[in-house]
Amino acid sequence: MKKYDYLIVGSGLFGAVVAQRAHEQGKKVLILEKRPHIAGNVYTEEIEGINVHKYGAHIFHTNNKEVWKYVNQFAEFNRFTNSPVANYKNELYSLPFNMYTFNKMWGVVTPEEAAAKIEEQKTAAGITEPKNLEEQAISLVGTDIYEKLVKGYTEKQWGRSCKELPAFIIKRLPVRFTFDNNYFNALYQGIPIGGYTKMVENMLSGIEIIVNEDYLENREKWDHIADRIIYTGAIDAFYDYQLGALEYRSVRFETEVLDKPNFQGNAAVNYTDRETPWTRIIEHKWFEFGTQPKTVISREYSSEWKLGDEPYYPVNDEKNNQLYEQYKRMAQQEKKIIFGGRLGEYKYYDMDMVIASALKMSKQILEKN
Repeated sequence: MKKYDYLIVGSGLFGAVVAQRAHEQGKKVLILEKRPHIAGNVYTEEIEGINVHKYGAHIFHTNNKEVWKYVNQFAEFNRFTNSPVANYKNELYSLPFNMYTFNKMWGVVTPEEAAAKIEEQKTAAGITEPKNLEEQAISLVGTDIYEKLVKGYTEKQWGRSCKELPAFIIKRLPVRFTFDNNYFNALYQGIPIGGYTKMVENMLSGIEIIVNEDYLENREKWDHIADRIIYTGAIDAFYDYQLGALEYRSVRFETEVLDKPNFQGNAAVNYTDRETPWTRIIEHKWFEFGTQPKTVISREYSSEWKLGDEPYYPVNDEKNNQLYEQYKRMAQQEKKIIFGGRLGEYKYYDMDMVIASALKMSKQILEKN
């Protein structure tokens, strides 16, 4: 069989960046992708002229100028700003938590009034050092907002009581005493015009790709055809779960085409009550300011991951992190295989962090070769 310099397992952002960088330097690269399409979880599929985010909403945002410059080689980005809405039993609230939210919740009109209300509720709850997610949330936004806009959504998302979840999960929750509802507040943000699939296709131009091919099912066949292997799949699956399976949360999507131009007037609406089974509804056309006569929506349902499901979010609690460290030590003994990305490193990555990590790794390995 043909000899390659690099075999890349997975065509998501991490694998695509390493492949592009290696190809650019004249290396022979082959990508294996077990799905029938490239681009991993950022894959977008055109339905009724709308680029549908097949595996959940992906909004690019970064403060990293190098990453922004890199992705703009392969796509032009629009000016989309993520301003989700929270729906609690048909009461609508602005996200991230800001003065619009505080005014709707309490009728306050000044930042001082809002801050005083939160402090009053935090004191009433007797929280000094938050020990879990519930206490952390109350200390950030008060009891009322926690009960209506955090608790139900978070428990649906993670399948656990907020009292059982670690505080760090919610520490990056944006809370603003301004009327700014730009969720990410990043220097650079937007959606690639034409969708993410088109962007990844441009990244992988000229690179050999085989889809519908599961590397783990034919390892003996593939291990010998390249000098180095970049593996972006699940690290525990690579070792056939010999130390046990790492835990993930998975997501199921129900997508439908509606014969109307506008369903909810916003790209993302979070359903924060416990009774509604889905966590949010995405209306895909609003990512690109669509004018199509129809619309496409996706309801998202969070679930516990089991073998055969798509793993989405690593459950980075103490037990799972310790298990990952054992797998990581095994991975460090590998001579020709490098593990990377969200599943290979068992780490929650935003897109810009994935790209930054892949650029850094590419530089390291290509300088050696």
